[in-house]
Amino acid sequence: MAKDEGTVVAPADSRMVWGSFTDGEPLFIKGKFFDLEELLGSASWWRHFADGDWSVFRLTLDKYHYSHAPVSGVVKDFFVLDGACHACNPAAVVEVVTPYSKNRRHVTILDTDVPDGSQVGTVAMVEVAALMIGDIVQCYSDEKYASPKPVTPGMFLRRGAPKSRYRPGGSTDVLLFERGRVRMSPDLVRAQQRADVASRFSHAFRAPLAETEVRVRSIIAERAE
Repeated sequence: MAKDEGTVVAPADSRMVWGSFTDGEPLFIKGKFFDLEELLGSASWWRHFADGDWSVFRLTLDKYHYSHAPVSGVVKDFFVLDGACHACNPAAVVEVVTPYSKNRRHVTILDTDVPDGSQVGTVAMVEVAALMIGDIVQCYSDEKYASPKPVTPGMFLRRGAPKSRYRPGGSTDVLLFERGRVRMSPDLVRAQQRADVASRFSHAFRAPLAETEVRVRSIIAERAE
């Protein structure tokens, strides 16, 4: 993992797409892609991200099923929102405009503008249970997997440390960022916009939109200067 604390790392081995809630950016459909208020359970936190950026990480069944902290910061809030479990594949994302607001999910709000934090503003990490998922287990550990404990407000999460696991199977992580606080890695931007690569997202939206395979702890974004 890169030593620069101002970088955001992938929370899981997964397939990634990214976008913005700002008009004109990729995946801006009929004014929105996610209904943020629904996604975050009508909590007031959604206002922090209303014009910011997002990234989606699909953990397929063959992946390593732990999620890791994408940034370093203090947990300002943590809550669980119940719901049914629907598929999190691209077809379902396209068919239902706000699919992730329907599924059971764990929401962690991180303040990174603290001592030893990543200094990229407020970040939301939403862990979404898909079909075949029995549970999302919060089991944060500072050192490897030695001392797992639940995620609670006031905890400091260290970038790259194991945070939770899906039991069993694959699912989806969603990251939300405040406007202007992060800049996506140029190589990921180029890969997503390749016209010579098709994905299920590309077919659905009739535009180049390729998912990119990312490894856990690899850089996906950096602090915007």
